[in-house]
Amino acid sequence: MTACEANFDGLVGPTHNYSGLSFGNIASDQHRAQASNPRLAARQGLVKMKTLHDLGLVQGVLAPQERPDIHTLRRLGFGGTDAQVLSQAAQHSPRILAACCSASSMWTANAATVSPSADTQDGRVHFTPANLTNKFHRSIEHETTGRILAATFADERHFKHHSALPGAEHFGDEGAANHSRFCHDYGQRGIEFFVFGRHAFDSSQPEPQKFPARQTFEASQAIVRKHQLSPPYVIYAQQNPEVIDQGVFHNDVIAVGNRNLLFCHEQAFMDQADVKQQLTQAMQGNFRIIEVPSHAVSVQQAVQSYLFNSQLLSLPDGRTLLVIPQESQKMAPVWQYLQALVADTDSGIDELKIFDLKQSMSNGGGPACLRLRVVLNEAERAAVNPGTLMNEMLFTMLNSWVDAHYRDRLDEKDLADPQLLLESRTALDELTRILQLGNVYPFQR
Repeated sequence: MTACEANFDGLVGPTHNYSGLSFGNIASDQHRAQASNPRLAARQGLVKMKTLHDLGLVQGVLAPQERPDIHTLRRLGFGGTDAQVLSQAAQHSPRILAACCSASSMWTANAATVSPSADTQDGRVHFTPANLTNKFHRSIEHETTGRILAATFADERHFKHHSALPGAEHFGDEGAANHSRFCHDYGQRGIEFFVFGRHAFDSSQPEPQKFPARQTFEASQAIVRKHQLSPPYVIYAQQNPEVIDQGVFHNDVIAVGNRNLLFCHEQAFMDQADVKQQLTQAMQGNFRIIEVPSHAVSVQQAVQSYLFNSQLLSLPDGRTLLVIPQESQKMAPVWQYLQALVADTDSGIDELKIFDLKQSMSNGGGPACLRLRVVLNEAERAAVNPGTLMNEMLFTMLNSWVDAHYRDRLDEKDLADPQLLLESRTALDELTRILQLGNVYPFQR
């Protein structure tokens, strides 16, 4: 059965702000305490979604989390009315309040790991929300994420939804940001590629010294078991600890793959020659690797430009498109490399498309962070909640919705404003009707 790769982008939430919560993410730390523009951030994301839809790709929308997260604040001992909860948190624990207001669910590459039906023993698409245990502000996402995914992919004949892995550091799971799938055709069985940062139960193995390794080998193994994947079609690789310590907090900051093409930096993986050999053999020799050398683009330049946090997409006419942020164009060595790459007709990448995603980039998330890849055959695509699929009408509705409910400036001090909570809940309540999600948020239940 014919299949395609759909991209479901995270819609930026009303509390998009720069609180610098993500240690190990250099952009997040550098922009801490700057004023954000939630309205512009949401609009920038919507433009990317609509543009890719117009190119003939299947594009969906995933709703943001409820923020501020009053439920979590109450679990942490803050009491009284909602306004009093916010006031107490702001007065006594402002960093906890900031964490409970984070709009980080916009980066849906961390929402879940997804395995297509062609790869699973029961012939269904499997979803496991990421537990994101390494960062408190993200560890509180997975329950609502699971409900949003279940409302988007609801037909149990085609879709299987799992709970997140146990919320302990031994099973730290960061979702699709550390997972790729290679294949010759989307509808055929593929090779699922799991990248991890450290071994949780073997301290003798190398790991980074400065920044945390967020994905464990044991978490990746657990996902393989849950998704009923066949071991001969699974490959594990460890991130290079040295590049994690340079700000490569996820594999999608240093590598991206699509079909039979891997685009990566030469320092992306430990034992990189062996990783390349395993992938080439698993793909029966029909595999292309574009390995960017350090003398052309350094790791630091890759992190600053988000060159590899790009989207590799197969267009309907068979060409391969690389979606990049403006920052890659503005950095001379990176842009020079990309120009040469596209000029080479044998490179495997045919075209570049540049997007202004500065609001997201300033918090450390580029084009690939904003999307969750879901391979769907014809029957599965027909079973997707139609309210979540991008089209001209939805694009217009969502832009009007953003304009009606989002602020154009947000400072960290604004997070304690009870009016922001009211604005956010009003917006999300309307959004669930637009996207036909039902009652997925705690305040609706």
